[in-house]
Amino acid sequence: MKVLSAKQMGEADKVTMKNQNISSEQLMERAAELVFKVIDNRLQGAPIPIKIFCGIGNNGGDGLVIARHLIQHGYHVTVYVVNYSDNRSDDFLKNYDKLKDITNDWPKLIKDEDHFPEIGVGEFVIDAMFGVGLNRPIEGWPAKLIQHINDSKAFTLAVDMPSGLFTDRVEIEGNAIIEADFTLTFQNPKLVFFLPETMDFIGDFEILDIGLDRQYLSELQPEAILIGKNEAAGLYTPRKKNTHKGNFGHLLVAGGSYGKIGSVLLSAKAALRTGCGLCTFYIPKCGYEIAQTNIPEAMVITDSGEEFLEEFKPDIKFDVIAFGMGAGKSEKTSQVLKTVLQNYKKPMLIDADGINLLSENSEILEMLIPGTILTPHPGELKRLVGEWKDDFEKLELVKNFSSKYDVIMVIKGAFTFTVYHENIYINNSGNPGMATAGSGDVLSGVISSLLCQEYEPDIAAVLGVYLHGLSGNITASKLGLEGVMAGDMANNMGLSFQKLFEQPKPDNSKAKN
Repeated sequence: MKVLSAKQMGEADKVTMKNQNISSEQLMERAAELVFKVIDNRLQGAPIPIKIFCGIGNNGGDGLVIARHLIQHGYHVTVYVVNYSDNRSDDFLKNYDKLKDITNDWPKLIKDEDHFPEIGVGEFVIDAMFGVGLNRPIEGWPAKLIQHINDSKAFTLAVDMPSGLFTDRVEIEGNAIIEADFTLTFQNPKLVFFLPETMDFIGDFEILDIGLDRQYLSELQPEAILIGKNEAAGLYTPRKKNTHKGNFGHLLVAGGSYGKIGSVLLSAKAALRTGCGLCTFYIPKCGYEIAQTNIPEAMVITDSGEEFLEEFKPDIKFDVIAFGMGAGKSEKTSQVLKTVLQNYKKPMLIDADGINLLSENSEILEMLIPGTILTPHPGELKRLVGEWKDDFEKLELVKNFSSKYDVIMVIKGAFTFTVYHENIYINNSGNPGMATAGSGDVLSGVISSLLCQEYEPDIAAVLGVYLHGLSGNITASKLGLEGVMAGDMANNMGLSFQKLFEQPKPDNSKAKN
């Protein structure tokens, strides 16, 4: 699914109205009615007080349409118009009149702090004040109204976008922004839904297909692509029946140091569960017995170093290297990475201390092989690309770095971003339980295993991230969020492939007897 800008969405509205021969009022009715249907489906007529705060533009118009449908279906609704200006959009005015025609309780005007209503904890608030059209921070009493809503702790639903949040920049410090529990957004998600600095304002979200012009949307160049189940399944290459282990590649997992051998164990286990044909450890001597006894399916080659890697002299043929997990940052290990890059001329995966070694040695950085995959966590990323003022600047730094060195960047987080030159892919699998030690090592094993199976590097990264999150979901469903461990995710990687193609069970709850 495409992630589009507010400007692109505005143009899509215009094209849709022209091609479908409908007015902006009709499009607003269509969109807002879908919001009503979601609310009605969740509340099922429950007698919950609903307070709708409407701005005086088109987001406010959406709120008025929602209010009309709720009232007509028997809900207890109070509508407030946030009167921050004398200017009103035409569609707001039309729907204001329609609302007045069906109720004697006209919308209440909020002109200042004295008109703020009390909001109880058990009430339901709908935010339809400013939406995606906001172009400057909210100030004065409207800002205090937003704070009043946030302080109430009532359940808050944002229509399209929480009021106060921008679509194209981050301005949070000192600004008033609705802290939504849930956001219902129209047609396509916005980039700020997925950025670490802004995603908490969105809460959970659902995307409503309001029927914008399909042809026009298909031709747009998106800000990013959201990777869900359908997109991930389309990247998978089925296995042929007449195959053997040599068809699925030989992975060399190089890393580990005294006290950190577990890192490479997790990577190797995940790689084997993801389907590479062969896997060999290249580790310091201190890890030999640990690796040999814990993963008998893998082979072990020990480096001359006792506690960390000191040289690189594997005496086997391999296809892909995953380097850096638990490797440490000794000078000799840095030389090992340099030797790898001098002698191995295929895309590889570099993680953890391998990334730290790159950030500390510009000479090694310049040796990166095109198509190499880097998987930094936020701290490692900052050491690699430099400081940023906000998440938008961070993405620009990452895109520039990716283009300069021709590498794939996997930016780990609640929504993991995969960046290749100007292309951004946002992962939509996973859960908070995956924020646990070793999760990144598992991801490195998954991606390098796919790379070993001859997936293109960018495809290996995007699909690997999704499958990793899917395994995390499977694990959490069995053990709970707090019970997730990285080893469990590695063990469940095979199940994530099954889940990728699992068909939803039919809903027979409404079947006739």
